[in-house]
Amino acid sequence: MPGMSTVHIVGGGLAGSEAAWQVARAGQKAVIHEMRPERTTDAHQSDNLAELVCSNSFRSDDAEYNAVGLLHEEMRRCGSLIMRMADAHKVPAGGALAVDRDEFAAGVTRAIADEPLITVERGEIEGLPPTDWDNVIIATGPLTSAPLADAIAPIVYTESIDMEKAWFQSRYDKPGPGGTGKDYINCPMDKEQYLAFLAALETAEKTEFKEWEENTPYFEGCLPIEVMASRGEDTLRYGPMKPVGLTNPHTGGKAYAVVQLRQDNSLGTLYNLVGFQTKLKYGEQARVFGMIPGLENASFARLGGIHRNTFLNSPRLLDRELRLKAMPRIRFAGQITGVEGYVESAAIGLLAGRFAAAENVGGTFTPPPVTTALGALIDHITGGADDETFQPMNVNFGLVPPLEFRVKGRDRKKAYTDRARADLEIWHNTVVAAE
Repeated sequence: MPGMSTVHIVGGGLAGSEAAWQVARAGQKAVIHEMRPERTTDAHQSDNLAELVCSNSFRSDDAEYNAVGLLHEEMRRCGSLIMRMADAHKVPAGGALAVDRDEFAAGVTRAIADEPLITVERGEIEGLPPTDWDNVIIATGPLTSAPLADAIAPIVYTESIDMEKAWFQSRYDKPGPGGTGKDYINCPMDKEQYLAFLAALETAEKTEFKEWEENTPYFEGCLPIEVMASRGEDTLRYGPMKPVGLTNPHTGGKAYAVVQLRQDNSLGTLYNLVGFQTKLKYGEQARVFGMIPGLENASFARLGGIHRNTFLNSPRLLDRELRLKAMPRIRFAGQITGVEGYVESAAIGLLAGRFAAAENVGGTFTPPPVTTALGALIDHITGGADDETFQPMNVNFGLVPPLEFRVKGRDRKKAYTDRARADLEIWHNTVVAAE
C-alpha cells in the first residue's frame, strides 16, 4: 500500500471545494491551491471559495420529476458540502434552489477553513503541477483548448423596482422550499413594448470581443439575452420571458411577455434578472433594461458581463476515474470536464475527490450506477458521449438507460427518479458506507 500523500487541488471553485471536502471525509489530507487574491479575474468579486459568478440559482429542487433535483438529492445523500451550504443559505425561488451568493461562498470558505485535513494555499500554479505532486485534481479552466463564453446577468436593488407596475408571484403560484408562491418579481410587457424591446436589443452596442473570445461559442444554457433575441421574434417569450402561469394583479389580465426577477440575497434587497445574461455595454444595459415596465428607474448593483469557460474533450482524454490518460497522476473536475451548471460541476468534484482519496491508499472507488444522476453524468463525460461531437451538457434523463417497461408522460420521469433512488441507496450502502 502506498504512503498516504496529500491530494493537491488546483482551483477553489465549486468543484475544487467539493473535491477537497470529499477527500477529507475519506480521512485524507487535501490542499486547495487558489490563485485569488494574488491573481484576480474579471468575473469574481471576492476572495471567497466557491463564489458564484453568474446566476445564484442551482435550478429545480424537484427530486421527483426533474433530473437536476434528483442530482441535488443524490449529492445530499453523499455528504456534499456544496449542497449543505446551498440549503443553509437558500432564498425564496419557487421550485428552484437559489442562494444568497455572498453568504453561500462565505459559508463554504468557513467550512473549508475549519476542516483540519484541508489547507488552502493562495497563489497561482503556472503550467503543469509540480512533478512531486502524485495525486492532483485540476478544477480550474484556463488549461484547456476549446473555450466557451459564459455571460452574467445584471442585479438590481429591490427598492428601485416600481411595484405599481411589477408584482410578486411564482409561476402557477408554485411555492418552493420556504417559499410562498410569490417568490419572483414580475415585470409585464404588452406586444408593442415587447417588440420595441427586441428592436432595442438588436441595435444596442455590444462589448467588443477580446482576442480569446473571437469565434468562441456560448453555452446554450447561458446564452446572452441579445443572442436569444436574434433567433426569432418569439424566442424570448417562449423562453425566459414566457408569460404563462402569471396573472397581473394590477389589471387582472395576462401579459404578452414577462421579465422575472429572482431574489439574490437573504435580505431580499437584491434581485437578478432571470435569463438576462448579456454582453451589452454597461450604458446600453441601463438604457435598454430601463424599457422594462417597473425597471424604468432601477438602480443596478451589478451590470452584466462575460467570462471565459473552457472544457476538455473528456471522452477522448480522460479515463473512467477522471484521470488524464496521458498523465494519470492528474485528474480533472468541474466545468472543465464538459459538464454545464453549478450542481453538475460540484457533482464531478465530489466524485473526483472520492476517486483521489481511494487511490491515495491503494484502493478504488466504484462510481454510482449509470441509472443515477451522478452515475449518468460521469458516464457521459468519460465514455458515454461521442468524442467527435462532445459538447458541455447539463444532467438530464436522456443520459440514463431506458426503463425496462413502458411508461408514458410525466410518470416516466417519476419512474426514472424512483429507479435512481433505489439504485443509489444500494450503491451507497455497499460502496460509500464501506469506506
